[in-house]
Parts: sequence; C-alpha cells; structure tokens
Amino acid sequence: MTERLSIRNLEVRYGDLIGVADVSLDVPLGSVVALVGSNGAGKTTLLRAISGVQPISGGSIQFADQTIDSLPAHQRVARGIAQVPEGRQVFAPLSVEDNLQLGAFTRTDKEIRADLDQVYSTFPVLAERRNTVAGALSGGQQQMLAIGRALMARPKLMLLDEPSMGLAPVLVEQIFSIINGLKQRGLTILLVEQNANAALAIADRGYVIETGRIVMSGLGRELSNDPRVRHAYLGI
Repeated sequence: MTERLSIRNLEVRYGDLIGVADVSLDVPLGSVVALVGSNGAGKTTLLRAISGVQPISGGSIQFADQTIDSLPAHQRVARGIAQVPEGRQVFAPLSVEDNLQLGAFTRTDKEIRADLDQVYSTFPVLAERRNTVAGALSGGQQQMLAIGRALMARPKLMLLDEPSMGLAPVLVEQIFSIINGLKQRGLTILLVEQNANAALAIADRGYVIETGRIVMSGLGRELSNDPRVRHAYLGI
C-alpha cells in the first residue's frame, strides 16, 4: 500500500456553476506538489473536495489505494489527510495549546503529548505563547499554529491552502522554509499558492489550474522556467 493521492476526472459543481472540471493529478509519497493559479481558478475548491468538506459531482479520489469519495471529512483526517485552510482559521478565543490539542481529536493513542512537544520544538514561538489566546497572535504566528494543528493529526498528506496569504515578505520566506523542512522530514504535501515563484521553487511537481481545469503540468523547476508561467504567474 502506498500513501499516494490519485485524482481522476474530478468535477465539482455549485448548482449550475462548475468549480472544478475534469481534473486529474497525482501526489506521490514524500513529494511536494504545487497547484498554482489565479484567484477563482478552483484551487481551494479542489482542496476542499479532497478533504471532504466539498461534495464532488463526478470523478474519483483515491488515497492509500482506497477510494475515499464517500467518506466524511473526519474519517479522511483519521486516514491521514489534514488540511491547513486558507486564512488560517484558528479558534481565536482558545489558547495556542487548546488549538493544537484540537488537531488531535481523531487520535486515541497515548503519544499526543510527545507530538505536542515536537510541534513546540518546530515552532518555539508557539511554546512561548502556549497559554495565549490564538486571536492575539500575529498573522505569521497564526499560520504556524494552523500548520502545527494539522501536524497534531499525524498526517500522511498535508493540504496547504495559501500559507503565505497576507504575510510580510520576511514571514513568507520563513513559512516556506518551514514547508521545506516538513518536506525534508518526509511529509507528503499538496500546496496551493498564488505565490507561484515560491511554491514552484520547492515543489517536485506542479500543476497550473485555470477556470477549474488543469492547463499545464510538469516538474516544478520546468514550470518555473516556462515562458507562459513566468508571464502569467511570475510577472516576468
């Protein structure tokens, strides 16, 4: 069995509107795959479909050689899929530690405390502010908290939705350094990003989505050097 994500001919509709049309892609074990495109292209819709938040209208989603189309979101989390949503969506009135503990809600093992310590080791600022309410954190700290919360589920696949959104350039660099570190630890990542330059720089493979359809794919470095991608998404 392999923890590969395999999507075939996926379609998502909002009534008569098509959010995702005939999308097929693969995320191999241990890789970082970037999905880039403009606002409204269907990136977030695709991630929501994978995590089970958004119902699909057609096609199939397989993870670890199992079809997961009909599974509710919490069962997909239990199988190893964790999403870091766009805009962080931390629980603002709760403490940092309570937010992290909620990330482990599907787990029944006795190693949650050890994983909490691992998250604090990865993000020392969260350890320093463990008793602070999440709403009082900076944007960058909230993004770290959202990633840490997802790590508490012990994911095999992490879905990262626009992790650099709204952050200052120095924090964007820090967040992508963290993502690269997770890659080095062997975590499989599907990364949705408007910052195509940063995303493709760390991606093993990339896909370009426009109006709900995949229009280009290739190795990350190949796409970042493609004149069409450089003109449309890198501003070059």
